[in-house]
Amino acid sequence: MMKFVTLLVFPFVAALASTAPFKGCQQKVKESIHGPPHGWYKHAPAPKHHILELKIALSQHRFPELEQHLLEISDPSHARYGAYLSKQETETLMAPHPETLAVVSEWFTLHGLAEEEVIHSSARDWVTIRVPVGLAEEMLDTTYHVYKHAETGESIVRTTSYSLPDILHQHVDLIQPTTMFARFKAFKSTLHWTKQAQPAAPFPPGETITGPAGNPVDASCNSTITLSCLRQLYNAENYKTTATNCNKLGITGYLDQYANNKDLQQFYLAQNPSAYGSNYTLVSIHGGKNNQSYEEAGLEANLDTQFGFGLVWPTPGTFYTTGGKPPYIPDLVTPNNTNEPYTYWLEHLLSQDDIPQTISSSYGDSEQTVPYTYATRVCAGMASLGARGVSLLFSTGDGGVGDGNPDPATQVCKSNDGRNVTKFLPTFPASCPYVTAVGGTVNIPETAAAFSGGGFSNYFARPAYQEAAVSEYLAMLAPDTFKGLYNSTGRAYPDVATQSENFSIIYQGQETPIGGTSSASPTFAGFVSMLNDARINAGKTPLGFLNPLLYSTGCTALNDISQGNNPGCGTLGFDATVGWDPVTGHGTPNFEKLKALVLALP
Repeated sequence: MMKFVTLLVFPFVAALASTAPFKGCQQKVKESIHGPPHGWYKHAPAPKHHILELKIALSQHRFPELEQHLLEISDPSHARYGAYLSKQETETLMAPHPETLAVVSEWFTLHGLAEEEVIHSSARDWVTIRVPVGLAEEMLDTTYHVYKHAETGESIVRTTSYSLPDILHQHVDLIQPTTMFARFKAFKSTLHWTKQAQPAAPFPPGETITGPAGNPVDASCNSTITLSCLRQLYNAENYKTTATNCNKLGITGYLDQYANNKDLQQFYLAQNPSAYGSNYTLVSIHGGKNNQSYEEAGLEANLDTQFGFGLVWPTPGTFYTTGGKPPYIPDLVTPNNTNEPYTYWLEHLLSQDDIPQTISSSYGDSEQTVPYTYATRVCAGMASLGARGVSLLFSTGDGGVGDGNPDPATQVCKSNDGRNVTKFLPTFPASCPYVTAVGGTVNIPETAAAFSGGGFSNYFARPAYQEAAVSEYLAMLAPDTFKGLYNSTGRAYPDVATQSENFSIIYQGQETPIGGTSSASPTFAGFVSMLNDARINAGKTPLGFLNPLLYSTGCTALNDISQGNNPGCGTLGFDATVGWDPVTGHGTPNFEKLKALVLALP
């Protein structure tokens, strides 16, 4: 009775006549989880007047068609290779059915929401509404709480289950923030400061070692990675990019990670003096900032922009800064992170006519902390970017097969499905089959970095493009290796790798070595951007979604890494081996070989 009374206070009584589909409609659970994931605890009821920004994903009934287009135009052996879809064509395939829009609109009316309070994405497949917790609880038949993280102290407003009228189930894929506790974070390993005086360099100047392409590489690259080292190592020393062919490189920034421009110029002066004085385009999404005080400089943002933009200069760079912390009404509790930023970023990019051809992102989280519906929906957004000719690269994380810990007694890889069993923890979005996942290597000759994130998705099935390579690897494993710890039929990653330790960046005016697969993604993206530069100059289309190429002929132009392993979850993890492996994928780039290969493609 109470709910009915609440409804009548809205001045929409006339509109209620049209809500016939909801008459006698039962609320059915849409999503639920066993409880908050490891580390979170219920702190207090959410204040009823606290404003939530609910994002509602409407069903995309034509996604299978979009996926078919993507796989055809990304397959070098297909007649349609490189025939990317326009923004309009992509949006037509992303759009919900008109009936979906009508039914959801009626549901909003039933709860007193006027049309002007509803924000639609460019393809109308995402809807955003801002409602108080009390109304959200009524609409979703749930109770929100403030949850706190024991380790970090951060608070978020979430629930462990929500329901929708059964008629809406086929029209709505998901609503967040509800059951998602993911804490998307930058993947970087521990920092080492270089403020103290440095010991004498272990290699005399001019001494060289042999790189993977058989060329001489400065011996110092074995202890410090610079732009010059990467170009030497990956056989791109003599390649000059163009500033005027519309090729662009995009770098993403989240979680208040700011790229410091003073640090960037100091880095250019030290490592690429020709780029000194050049800048990038800053794009702010959902209130994203780029605070320029030294105290606010972001290690991750500095690393990504310095190495990404530094490698490809004078190719123009774009830095996307996405806000993920909408403003809150101060209260007894001040939860400080409602929505993760990916949907905002994806929504913005897909609404643009002009998108960088190559984009790198060094953020992610354990796949199991991301609800399945959310992961599949974000992954579909990545596929839509691929269909438009964008190459998306993601770091695989720094936990090996899970937590990076080989000790069975102290490892913390537990399932959050209520069973609390030990299992490997794949990383998302690296586990999405429509992105290129980049793992890490160290040293020269290159071996797998022990922290290189790799394994098999529990959400996404293995795509056809990698079936042969992954089956070959699995066939080499001894029977029952890691039985029950991983999903042997899942999307396997990484796809490729690059150096990922001892990158020399400028941070707050200081030279600072930093590592992690965070450095690998912008590095590989830099070389992809150079390949796009070469193709565009030759009058060809950019490379778009890379994986079908990488798993067919592309792997012949990569340096195979066959030493090392990625411990975690109380095990030594997977071994790197000849051919593809779940530590370094197909290996690191040989630019000259790749360039010859991609210029020979249509």
